[in-house]
Amino acid sequence: MYNEIPFLSLAIWLPVFFGLLVLVIGSESNAQLTRWVSLLGAVISFCVTLPLYFCFDSSTANLQFVEYLPWITALNAAYHLGVDGLSVWFVILTALITIFVVVAAWEVIEHKVSQYMAAFLILSGLMIGVFAAADGLLFYIFFEATLIPMYIIVGIWGGANRIYAAFKFFLYTLMGSLLTLVAIIYLQIQSGTFNIQAWHQLPLSLNEQLFIFIAFLFAFAVKVPMWPVHTWLPDAHVEAPTGGSVVLAAIMLKLGGYGFVRFSLPIAPDASAQLSAFMITLSLIAVVYIGAVALVQKDMKKLVAYSSIAHMGFVTLGFFIFSDLALQGAMVQMISHGFISAAMFLCIGVLYDRVHSREISAYGGVVNTMPKFAAFFLLFAMANAGLPATSGFVGEFMVILAAVEFNFWIALLAATTLIFGAAYSLWMYKRVVFGPVANDQVKQLLDINRREFFLLAALAVCVLAMGLFPKPFTDVMQVSVEALIQHIGQTKIN
Repeated sequence: MYNEIPFLSLAIWLPVFFGLLVLVIGSESNAQLTRWVSLLGAVISFCVTLPLYFCFDSSTANLQFVEYLPWITALNAAYHLGVDGLSVWFVILTALITIFVVVAAWEVIEHKVSQYMAAFLILSGLMIGVFAAADGLLFYIFFEATLIPMYIIVGIWGGANRIYAAFKFFLYTLMGSLLTLVAIIYLQIQSGTFNIQAWHQLPLSLNEQLFIFIAFLFAFAVKVPMWPVHTWLPDAHVEAPTGGSVVLAAIMLKLGGYGFVRFSLPIAPDASAQLSAFMITLSLIAVVYIGAVALVQKDMKKLVAYSSIAHMGFVTLGFFIFSDLALQGAMVQMISHGFISAAMFLCIGVLYDRVHSREISAYGGVVNTMPKFAAFFLLFAMANAGLPATSGFVGEFMVILAAVEFNFWIALLAATTLIFGAAYSLWMYKRVVFGPVANDQVKQLLDINRREFFLLAALAVCVLAMGLFPKPFTDVMQVSVEALIQHIGQTKIN
């Protein structure tokens, strides 16, 4: 029965519809109505994603909830949607984070409220489209379309250097995707279809695979982002409004990671193996070097942005160890990072809304005036450091365990993320929260209100639930991960 309901289309187009609706009905005079309609749209859009989990068959690696409609018949392109164990959690996560973003902006955004809410709702639908697309052309359209709302969000509601940051973000990600389009066209010519599953079965030579892998790498490495094409991310995070930083870290970085497991690894498995040492090296640089860079940051947002790069380096490391445990750990780490990074940026947003500064030196002794906030912030800082019983520990432990079996020295370098993560997270927390009250602004701070408490409490539940009981996440992806690793192990070279 559930197969007859187009849950994926609803998950994609409902937030887009509500985004367009708030643009039509919204105005500066009825901003409160805009907020409530936006929240209604975000909640309904999240609710239609829940059957994707509760009705998901975790015993198969095949696409589920499939929707197929011929689109451009001359190119054999179709409106083809479907999810498997590798993608279903990201659809749900995207819809959930959108609710948090709408609630977080409730009292903070007072300028162009309808445009702000619409941008996030439309962006949510487009990102879900990326995770649900089973057609290469449809994937590319959704993948590129996500740039437009985020460019607008940073460019309009960002900080003093918002235009520079938005332009840099747009250029980096757009330029990185150009070769991907070439690769998609090449795969269509070779297979006669844009069906991604058909591309997985193409018998490609090693040279063809190398070209395809490198072409996709340009787009996905920028999106993750991997070192050395990571420089756009700290600028974008620093200038973006709180909601923009939340979506950027929690979801948009995952588009690059998802691209590796949907395209690079299954379509070019031999090239992936050939270039695995190169990819592992780049990942370790992100883990070690970027972790050290995070230590010296004076801006809280920039520190968390660099920590995101280090954590995503852990993800790409897990991809290229080529084991069930490592790949599963990398996928879990992406989901966990979605919760933790969202929580960290929301905490920074709570402080910024009151003091209008992201500088660590502007704070000190916050626990004296905001004890509830300090408790939540401590939990998320610990989770960011990979504390056991939090979601941040699960994926990292799985990847490190797999890395030990693969190569002890690689595992040793990867494990430094636990040291650096604790160092920069707790060092920031100590300077911001502990000690005597630093100045009059901190002395006058008010603790979190009910809206902020709800947001942080909901994310705390997610972080602790995933850390204490990750089974619902790992069970869903288990069969799909095993199928992908088995597929990579089978040579496809002519």
